[in-house]
Amino acid sequence: MIGMTPLSSIAMSAYTDLVRLLKDDALSGVEGKPTLKERGDKAYWYAARRVGTEMRFIYIGEDSDETRARIDRIEELRATAKDRQAERSRLVRLLRAEGMTPTDRATGSILSAMAAVGTFRLGGTIVGTNAFRLYEGELGIRLPIGGMANTGDIDIAQFEKLSVALQDQVDPGLAETFSALKFDPLPSLDQGRTWRWAQGGSGQLVEFLTPAFGDETIRDLPALGVNAQGLNYLNFLIAEPIHAAAIYRSGVLVQVPRPERYAVHKLIIADRRRDGAGSLKSAKDREQAAFLIEAMAEDRPDDLARAYATAMEVGPRWREHIGNSLKRMPDTSGLLDSLGA
Repeated sequence: MIGMTPLSSIAMSAYTDLVRLLKDDALSGVEGKPTLKERGDKAYWYAARRVGTEMRFIYIGEDSDETRARIDRIEELRATAKDRQAERSRLVRLLRAEGMTPTDRATGSILSAMAAVGTFRLGGTIVGTNAFRLYEGELGIRLPIGGMANTGDIDIAQFEKLSVALQDQVDPGLAETFSALKFDPLPSLDQGRTWRWAQGGSGQLVEFLTPAFGDETIRDLPALGVNAQGLNYLNFLIAEPIHAAAIYRSGVLVQVPRPERYAVHKLIIADRRRDGAGSLKSAKDREQAAFLIEAMAEDRPDDLARAYATAMEVGPRWREHIGNSLKRMPDTSGLLDSLGA
């Protein structure tokens, strides 16, 4: 099994405080009167303000006790913004000193720019290895340095339905943001539809994805102002995402999948890759899944058991992919069996 090195209780506490302060900042920077709107069976908070003769609605977040509590404190949050900035800087210094892995400069600058225009506020969720790298603070475990945490790609996923329902969008647009960061759109088989950008020199790649249920076609994500590649099984991964803090400058608030869903999703993807289950990418998928499952079997067995059971109940194809991966992972298979899931 993989050796686990826990983060100190000081680091754990500092990380939790940093995420809380970043959430406070996200709300205090939005101008306008908090307004609740219902869309279907869900309710969303917006900040309403007049722009010229029109009302503009800026999306704040899905209705929850936590969101309401922050809205109740909005004036206080606005008044204390400068103090929070200094405290966030202090917490990031402390986390670096405690050995938490910072986000590299190239990735951090892109995440920071995307956060600033509203990508994560509007439901964009980081998936892939860049999400895995952000679980350190959430799980309180130092990530292994090496192959399973290496990546040059930033993958952002969003539900198409959410993107349409929010009726708000990033400002300025992501194409403009990427252009300023020296990213160029990569040509797509679908003329005029762009879902991938590459940065000359650094090799950084940003891709946009959205859940598919059958045909994996290119879709529109109006809230983000981009197109996205549809992928099956992605709906399971990005349901109920969580906030995370990227350790860059004074912290960047982003959104990532729940770690238990990430782990189970990797079991599916490892077997489904077009280059075969024996490929290097599939091996990396299984390594990441094994690491997270071992970590969570100890500290969050109920969350892990629930995610595993949910995926297994979807249907025979899901069970087949998961089963094929676990045949290559006897230790991980044993851990999941021991959960009684």
